[in-house]
Amino acid sequence: MSDRARPRTFLVITQVYTPDTPAVGQHIAQATAELARRGNRVVVFTSANGYEDASVRFPRRETVDGVEIVRLPFSSFGKKSFPIRALAGLLFVIQSTLRGLFMRTDGVLISTAPPFASIAAIILRIIKRTPFTFWAMDLNPDQLIALGTMTERSPVARIFNALNRSMLKRASAVIALDRFMAESLNRKREIGDRMHVIAPGPLEDALDPIDHADNPFRATHDLEGKFVVMYAGNHGLTTPVDNLVDAALRMQDRERLVFMFIGAGIGKKAVTDAIEQHAPSNIVSLPYQPFSEIKYSLSAADVHAVTIVPEVVGVVHPCKIYGAMAVRRSVLLVGPEPSHVSDLVEKEGFGWRVDYGDTDRLIEVLDEILATDPAELKRLGEKARTILEARFSHKKLFGDVADLVENMCDR
Repeated sequence: MSDRARPRTFLVITQVYTPDTPAVGQHIAQATAELARRGNRVVVFTSANGYEDASVRFPRRETVDGVEIVRLPFSSFGKKSFPIRALAGLLFVIQSTLRGLFMRTDGVLISTAPPFASIAAIILRIIKRTPFTFWAMDLNPDQLIALGTMTERSPVARIFNALNRSMLKRASAVIALDRFMAESLNRKREIGDRMHVIAPGPLEDALDPIDHADNPFRATHDLEGKFVVMYAGNHGLTTPVDNLVDAALRMQDRERLVFMFIGAGIGKKAVTDAIEQHAPSNIVSLPYQPFSEIKYSLSAADVHAVTIVPEVVGVVHPCKIYGAMAVRRSVLLVGPEPSHVSDLVEKEGFGWRVDYGDTDRLIEVLDEILATDPAELKRLGEKARTILEARFSHKKLFGDVADLVENMCDR
């Protein structure tokens, strides 16, 4: 068989991959499944252990949706500390690079899990001339600098940025999740027509809205007659929930109102501490829900909360908004304007926005939402779903990603 006739082989290097819970892995899984459906051979190098919980173990090798998954050991030790996460990421990249050097590949897809996955792509590009596509899910060291963990002039930040510039120079295609992230990447190095903005969207096939009356999740958690404000997803430093927790503690006299926090992350400590110290009757904390149950948990909300600190606009992309839109729910943004989420919530008009840190105003807005006619809330939720289907259908978006990965071989 000639090279032209044989199926192309694409290598995907990502520390997280389905069925692990982080959104990065779920999105990459959708794109790789589309590549495999088109007749390509797709091999994924990922971690053998869970990203959030390293005690979770996955099969070392399996094929899912036509994608060959190879899970590497010593690639995740949990998220207890940054040095531990960095060590796991480095060991993963070393293993992926060595294995990739001895594979016949037509192209490579990398993301930002781990942040220095670009090392593997650069080495394969230099030694084997293998083209690669970079799919930016978040930006580092930008996150660490924005959070004050690192200064821009620190040696680690300089090395990171030099690596980023080298990667952006060599990438055949670069995918940013929104216009703000594209601007951030272009400030590092002018990317030109290799830049593509593709928002990830939700897995809407798995997120059919469930009416409250038919939702077993609401029954299980005694939510009948309650108005639920839900935060679902990673509780991170860039997406903090402390304002919501403070508001909940000050609104315990609103008997209908329940704040539900679903997920994990370093920021979940604010929820845990509030429960331990105050035993509030209006706060419910739950872990990530199984993928098969997400449509029930997300649909249990009346309004979904999305949070982001101003410093990380263009650095991270709060994907949780798409899940809310998929189950036809309005959105409360606790974060800045302008941002990708404010572009949707305020300009498209299916929710509310409050500046991060303004808890007094947040309580005022929550009271407004609580008093909103149910028919109006339903209308806003329907509008959110309509916008989602028109602009963020995952079939189209992941198809666009697959197009870019295939086309990079021809550039």
